[in-house]
Amino acid sequence: MRRAAIGLAAVSLLTSAAPPPPQLRIAPPPGDSPVRCRTPSSDERRYNAPIVVTGGRVGREVRNRPMPQALIVPPSSPPPPPPPVVMSAPPPPGIVAQSSKQGRMARPSPYGAPRNAERYDGRAVASIQDVATAPVSTFSVDVDTGAYANVRRFLNEGQAVPAEAVRTEELINYFRYDYARPASRAEPFSITTDVARTPWNADTRLIRIGLRSYDVATETRPRANLVFLVDTSGSMGPPDRLPLVKRALEGLADQLRPDDRVSIVVYAGSAGIVLEPTSNKEYVKAAIACLDAGGSTAGGAGIELAYATARASYIQGGVNRIFLATDGDFNVGISDRSALEALVKRNRDDGITLTTLGFGRGNLNDAMMERIADVGNGNYSYIDSASEARKVLEDELSATMVTVAKDVKVQVEFNPAQVSQYRLIGYENRALAEEDFTNDAVDAGDMGAGHQVTALYEVVPAGGPGWTPVRRYAANRPSPVASPRFSGGGELANVKLRYKLPTGTVSRELSRPVSAALLASARPPAGDMAFAVSVAAFGQKLRGDKYLGSYGFGDIRALAGEPRSYWRQQFVELTRLADRGAAAGGGE
Repeated sequence: MRRAAIGLAAVSLLTSAAPPPPQLRIAPPPGDSPVRCRTPSSDERRYNAPIVVTGGRVGREVRNRPMPQALIVPPSSPPPPPPPVVMSAPPPPGIVAQSSKQGRMARPSPYGAPRNAERYDGRAVASIQDVATAPVSTFSVDVDTGAYANVRRFLNEGQAVPAEAVRTEELINYFRYDYARPASRAEPFSITTDVARTPWNADTRLIRIGLRSYDVATETRPRANLVFLVDTSGSMGPPDRLPLVKRALEGLADQLRPDDRVSIVVYAGSAGIVLEPTSNKEYVKAAIACLDAGGSTAGGAGIELAYATARASYIQGGVNRIFLATDGDFNVGISDRSALEALVKRNRDDGITLTTLGFGRGNLNDAMMERIADVGNGNYSYIDSASEARKVLEDELSATMVTVAKDVKVQVEFNPAQVSQYRLIGYENRALAEEDFTNDAVDAGDMGAGHQVTALYEVVPAGGPGWTPVRRYAANRPSPVASPRFSGGGELANVKLRYKLPTGTVSRELSRPVSAALLASARPPAGDMAFAVSVAAFGQKLRGDKYLGSYGFGDIRALAGEPRSYWRQQFVELTRLADRGAAAGGGE
């Protein structure tokens, strides 16, 4: 197949059903001179000709409509370099807001009340399981954190948090815990288990399972081929959308190495390339600064062009990833979810992964963004502030970019001699069938460098009172077990993990027994465990979990203690906001 420049090949790439030709090459902008923005000329607008010029390379729009973006051209004389990007530091501990008459915390928006068009894939709180009939629990790991930042946005704005917007595991996994580093890279993560008494139920215990992957420093990670895919439609105009996207991507650009490649693709009424692959950070920052909002949203066309661009600059053995930044309002282009997932999966299988970054309020398509990130072997984050952008795209960039294990599954088998009932807190949309655990064809979550995953099980020790009463008929009751309650010997449960190496196709398996002695020695949660349990209870309280009983936001706040880190202090403030909101609404 013949080679072609991306500007001339874009139309055929997007209108053809066949995948883009892998041998396509995009030349980087020539020279080292900076770039600047200019608006399209009348002739360019009339003929819909070049939408972007980068260092002398011309790209044409994909659809037959003009793009609202400014052009990027080499200047006649080099201007001074753009000022460094300053990401705002985290505010002092505490959340500053205005108090409403109802006692809730509210912050007025200059854009008025958002329309109620946000979409979530909410699941019911997981039900209780009897070990006698369902002794095995299987789920896919989850390293997404979007739900936590989104919950924070609701509370900071004085709004009720929709139960369907809360995924408790994402709240728990937003924070880091004191898990040991892996002993070596022979196994990509360590496994930590501990047991504590349940603060809201004296008759149950909490089992924590913690995974931590090994770290990768920026200077030792593989080369990166990144495509920033930016929604520049009209809905992205408010400050918490495109302006925040630009600040976030500028901060990410500062983390890049000289041997990385960056491209920028935008979509609105049409899709086009704003910046062809380059290693020049000043080109990247200048191109980001030129972005403007306007038009409808052709999300599908933008994604197709982004994948074509990533394929053209594919780095064998490197990081090939698309960062999609949008409010998630896919209303033109590939709007069918199954077709979009198929596109993402096909490219994932060829080594191009996808990270989604959600922005804004009112029309956030959380369900779509979380799902396509999962299918794309990436992760989903919601960006509600400059400090969150810095956390996700600077502090945690290696975890976001570098995958150390893929298709990671957890399976816990409970010993009926020690446990009679259990429930997994969260992970409802990550549940897998027992047989999926050993099926390498079943997709699961991935873990990046430095990622952590925490899962909490609430269990009823054998012989103790459970959530359900004893059944009337003997034949309907679980068979009695010989071991007495709180037996110090044997195993409480066995934890198994399966994973594939980043380039592997066959799973490896790890197994760790959990000692039954931990039941007998269990104490109230303290320290790091107490904070994890507090966050879990917070998420479940927001979801209306009936198994928490009368345990309220004040109890949750007391359990969290007085943490010293900024992010944990912020969590404590969120429990106060939720408490005031519940009181104002007549609830807890």
